[in-house]
Amino acid sequence: MTLYVRFLTADEIRQIEELQRRNTGLEMAKRTRIILLSSSRRGVHEISRIVGMHPINVRKWIHRFNQQGIRGLHARRSPGRPRVFDEQQRQAILTLACTEPGALGLGFPSWSLQRLRDQLIQRGVLRRISPETIRQELLRGGLVFTGSRWASPMR
Repeated sequence: MTLYVRFLTADEIRQIEELQRRNTGLEMAKRTRIILLSSSRRGVHEISRIVGMHPINVRKWIHRFNQQGIRGLHARRSPGRPRVFDEQQRQAILTLACTEPGALGLGFPSWSLQRLRDQLIQRGVLRRISPETIRQELLRGGLVFTGSRWASPMR
C-alpha cells in the first residue's frame, strides 16, 4: 500500500512554504520537502532518494504530519536515560578514586574499578553502579590512570 500525506489545506501549504523561506535548518527543510513531494503523490522510495533519508524516516514524517499537522514536523526532544546519580555522588566517586586506599585503612595499595565500586556501595554513596560507569565518570572528571592510581593530570 502506498503512503501519501493527506491533502493539504491552503493554510498548511502557506505555513510549509514559510518554514522553507525562514531557513529553519537542514532537517526542517527536508521534512517540509517530504510533505510537499508526498502531496504531489511521489512515492516514499522516490522521496527518500530525493531528500537523502531512509524510507523509514520519510514514512515517520508523513505519518506525523498526517496526525499532527505542521507542529508534527518539529523535532521532539528525547528525554534520554534518567540520570544514574547526582553531582554530589559524582564528586564522591572522583574524591574516593583520588584518595590512597591505605589512608582509609583499607588493606590494598591501589584502586581497581571493582574495589572502587565495592567501596562506593559500602559507604552508601550509591546503591549500585557498574565498574564501567565508574571508569567513564573518572575519565569525564578529567582523571587519568597513571599505572597505579587515578589522578588529575594537573595535580
